[in-house]
Amino acid sequence: MQSKIILASSSPYRKQLLDRLQLEYECQSPNVDEAIAKGESASAYVCRLAEAKARSVASSHPGAVVIGSDQCALLDDRILGKPGSHENALRQLREAQGRTVVFHTAVCVMQPAKNFCVVEDVPYEVEFRNLEVAQLEQYLRIEQPYQCAGSFKVEGYGICLFSKLRGDDPSALVGLPLIRLTAMLEDAGIEVL
Repeated sequence: MQSKIILASSSPYRKQLLDRLQLEYECQSPNVDEAIAKGESASAYVCRLAEAKARSVASSHPGAVVIGSDQCALLDDRILGKPGSHENALRQLREAQGRTVVFHTAVCVMQPAKNFCVVEDVPYEVEFRNLEVAQLEQYLRIEQPYQCAGSFKVEGYGICLFSKLRGDDPSALVGLPLIRLTAMLEDAGIEVL
């Protein structure tokens, strides 16, 4: 019998991505402080949070296979969080014009009963076009990506903001790197195919 799978997230985007793998799973919100530690790199930050989210949920379900994930955007060694408002989103998008932003998306698969824990950061680069403020305003009015790192939804209208996307796993940019996750789940004994 296959172990129970739990996605340690309340993100609808991660749920939509995990649905693609056609696995039976449940979601549970983790209770984790998401503050950035002083001097912490973007990769270390998202890996720490992905593992902390998985560990938070796994503490109540040691036999389950728990998936944790976290993402941040990095512009000039500065971590961009979720904007939370129209003004902050516009500021983030204006700063990114004509530049490359690196998204770090970490995924953790954990099963404490089997002493199994794997964490990996899957980076993805986004090169922004140079757009007018009126174009950015139009995008924000339509999509309202205020709870998305980097202030856009690549899976939607946000694709118009870019000149190039580079990386090994496009699902990482949305918030859950499915290519790497598939291998991790198989290592944990979950048959995906």
